[in-house]
Amino acid sequence: MLSELRIKNLALIESMALSFDRDCHHGLVVMTGETGAGKSIMLRAIHLLTGGRASQNWMRNGADLCEIEALFELNPKHHHLLRKLEEGGFGSEPLVVIRRTINSSGRSRIYVNGSLATARTVANLAMDMLNVASQHDHQQLLQPALHLDFIDTLGEHWEDRNTLSRMYERWQEKKRQLSRLRMDEQEKEQRRDFLKFQVNEIEEAELVAGEDEFLAAEKKRLKNGDTLIKVSQESYRLLSVQLMDGLVRLRQNMEQLAALDPKAEKLAEDLSDYSYLAEDHVQELRQYRDSIETDPHRLDVVNERLDMVRRLKRKYGENLEDILDFCARGRHELEGLDNLETDIARLQDEAASLEKEVCSHAEQLSEKRKETAIKVEAAMERELESLAFGQARFFVQWSEVEKIPETMRSTGWDRGEFFFCANPGEPPRPLAKVASGGELSRLMLALKCLLARKDKVETVIFDEVDAGIGGEAAEAVARKIRELAEHHQVICITHLPQIAARGTEHFLVAKEVDGGRTQSEVVRLSQNSRIDELMRMLAGDSATAKTRAWAEQMLDSGGSTS
Repeated sequence: MLSELRIKNLALIESMALSFDRDCHHGLVVMTGETGAGKSIMLRAIHLLTGGRASQNWMRNGADLCEIEALFELNPKHHHLLRKLEEGGFGSEPLVVIRRTINSSGRSRIYVNGSLATARTVANLAMDMLNVASQHDHQQLLQPALHLDFIDTLGEHWEDRNTLSRMYERWQEKKRQLSRLRMDEQEKEQRRDFLKFQVNEIEEAELVAGEDEFLAAEKKRLKNGDTLIKVSQESYRLLSVQLMDGLVRLRQNMEQLAALDPKAEKLAEDLSDYSYLAEDHVQELRQYRDSIETDPHRLDVVNERLDMVRRLKRKYGENLEDILDFCARGRHELEGLDNLETDIARLQDEAASLEKEVCSHAEQLSEKRKETAIKVEAAMERELESLAFGQARFFVQWSEVEKIPETMRSTGWDRGEFFFCANPGEPPRPLAKVASGGELSRLMLALKCLLARKDKVETVIFDEVDAGIGGEAAEAVARKIRELAEHHQVICITHLPQIAARGTEHFLVAKEVDGGRTQSEVVRLSQNSRIDELMRMLAGDSATAKTRAWAEQMLDSGGSTS
């Protein structure tokens, strides 16, 4: 249950702290007040605490930080929720504190028991802690696509439904793969011929990595052969004739110096080694000169090879490595084309097997839904009878769908829609065509009551679900909400005095101007203050002594106006 709620700098609320009766985990908390007093701010706070999207515009004007904090006391028997908390690293105690902050730049943070949490994590936890029903939820009843969700929730079919959805997606993926392979098969021969041409063209070239660089260097040498021969010949002559004669004489002189002076031995040895090294260079230079080619035919061969490499680069890659990689991929794809028929046969078997499983599971789920629908129809009619629909009829209408694979959806074959008949003798028709606003409110309340008995949540919040209701219907709605409060904590924002009078706790939301600024406040009402508030709700400014007596009687009789 929600035990405490603290709000700071949210819209018109500067600072507020509420605590609810902690002696039991059920009861009816009512909140009333004039239209525009700020009751919706309470729902905005709950929205933020349950992972809803935050807006910087919701902060109180001029504030630097908005804070909302709530304390929930969990039933120790709610093992599923306690396990979620422990798995999320938030402890395993049946006390949960959720805190959210929004700063002036719009940055938001959420904490669970002091640890940072994501909005998705908090929303997942909140699903098991509270349920919010607003007047906007009535519109869900007008959307047939959502009716199957109600059936699956009431029948506890979501595990089967999610299993079917996963199987369906695997089946569809196999079908998509099979479709792609079949398209490939249609283009297989054309693709095979094209790939073979490309691979053969590259393989026949017998390319070697780095060959293009080597050929470019060879081409340069061949084009400049005459110049290379001339320069190397001149260099050879200078080194072998002019320089070597002097080096021989130098070596002889140094030998004589070393013989006369031991100090010159090291210098003589180094210069002698240098002269011998020069002789080696002379031999190398001569070999280089003799190796130079001026073969025009070889130049033509190199140019043709380079032209071929350039053509392959334009078609298959920027360099030889890219071309060789392209060739390897082509060979691999050719192997795949050879195995295409085998792959198609395998995928056909896998898709057929999955199709059989999906259809079998969908058929089982459909049977369960039909059984649930019968129970829901009876349960809804009982609920509606207690909501002043004495002879109303409620139906789940199933569309005729041929149960073949082509009509399957991820939710199965079932297309269910709620039909309603408020008056005897009238045929049942879709809710959108027959239900008024007040009727929709009671229909949603009836559904919420059924869902609340299925849910493990302890707190149910109603936001003006009594819109468009009055008279006997208002009395019936008040009784139904009070009945729900016997086994849930129910927080109800209401304009109906019949509901307000049945509250075990009553809070008033009001606006006041303090220091030139408007702010909303929430105060717990005493018995006398509750009478004053009921008088306002009953007669507004026209309240009389009879109105007071009426309000006192409503409180004494637990909200009944009879």
